[in-house]
Amino acid sequence: MKAPYDRSYLHAALEQTDIADIARATIRQSGDIARIMERATGEEFLHLEMGVPGLPPEEVGIEAERRALAEGVASQYPNMYGLPELKEQAARFIRAYLDVEIDPRGCIPTVGSMQGSFTTFLLCSQLDPVKRKILFIDPGFPVQRSQVRILGIPNDSFDIYDYRGEKLGPKLESYLAQGDVAAIVYSNPNNPSWVCLTEEELRTIGELATRYDAIVIEDLAYLCMDFRKPLGRPFEAPYQATVARYTKNWILMISGSKIFSYAGQRIAVAAISDALFHREYAALRERYGIGHLGDAYVLTILYAASSGTSHSAQHALAAMFRAAADGRLDFVGETAEYARRARLTKETFLRHGFRIVYDKDRDEQIGDGFFYTIGYGAMTSSELLSELLLCGVCAISLSSTGSRQHGIRVCVSQMNRPEQFELLDRRLEAFAENHPLK
Repeated sequence: MKAPYDRSYLHAALEQTDIADIARATIRQSGDIARIMERATGEEFLHLEMGVPGLPPEEVGIEAERRALAEGVASQYPNMYGLPELKEQAARFIRAYLDVEIDPRGCIPTVGSMQGSFTTFLLCSQLDPVKRKILFIDPGFPVQRSQVRILGIPNDSFDIYDYRGEKLGPKLESYLAQGDVAAIVYSNPNNPSWVCLTEEELRTIGELATRYDAIVIEDLAYLCMDFRKPLGRPFEAPYQATVARYTKNWILMISGSKIFSYAGQRIAVAAISDALFHREYAALRERYGIGHLGDAYVLTILYAASSGTSHSAQHALAAMFRAAADGRLDFVGETAEYARRARLTKETFLRHGFRIVYDKDRDEQIGDGFFYTIGYGAMTSSELLSELLLCGVCAISLSSTGSRQHGIRVCVSQMNRPEQFELLDRRLEAFAENHPLK
């Protein structure tokens, strides 16, 4: 069957998945739509929607997990504060790649950064009855917006697109000055735009967070994956840029999913600054009988959410952190494969008349990495996503990421075979022929 496919295939998939507005479809819903259409058309779709690692998991993690299971850890509940070895290695890894000091006590294992964000959003909203709002610097990971909706936490956001550099401070302060912001959230490198906030911008965020006593939740899922810079040499500059150099009010989320291709075992660390971990909050003591932020987080919220994080997965992450900090595991060199895939697919999109939406990173071209953003002519996000699905290409709408721009997010991780790049070229050629630019 030749693309574009009959529109009835898309309508049937939307009806089956009960999706009224495709621009608001989640990542997994978009994938479901594509799989339904795959079965109906008998044609392979290109899955550019979900950030499933496209590289093998690190063997050092697998071996550590096997040993732990063989030693019988599966029969025991894990300690809520985490495996001592993981905590030590997490603190060492943070020193090695961020040049930031942290007490191992503040390195708390979570069931992926998904649980980390869900529970820290809840925590931050309970610290001060006047300050409950979560402020997103968009675009961002769509599920995090879903999390605050599920929790019933008030939230606000602005799109970083027009507020880089010296424009960031006044824009951010306009929200903080209202006095109700508990936490600021962003990813760096950014999902989906791959914008990388600079040290100057992070200084602005950190200083304002201190001034207005807000907590910064920095999502480092793609740590050191700005491949334009020689990152990834442990204990050597340049280091991953981080807000932790400019404020004491920080929580860093560091996941094994992307940097170590260990997504299936759901293992991450929420790293809480020393000052914040030990800070006393009257609202926490009144609610839980525990006033210190770190202890209240671990012993109440995190305990209620999971009763601990998998023993064996903690052993795996500890081993990977150790190997990386030792210089035996070059995760940056390995994940640079995504930059190659991004470069090749970008060239294909651009050749067929598409444009990069978030095209500039201050005074540089946007880097090549795990994600990028695509627009086409005057098409809305909904229109573009729909028409690409009819050509056998699946992605997610920028609308779902909080972006105010029209377009889609492209994830290159599942472009694993040479023939997929050829197929993308043919599919986009069919798209362009069916939608000529004026």
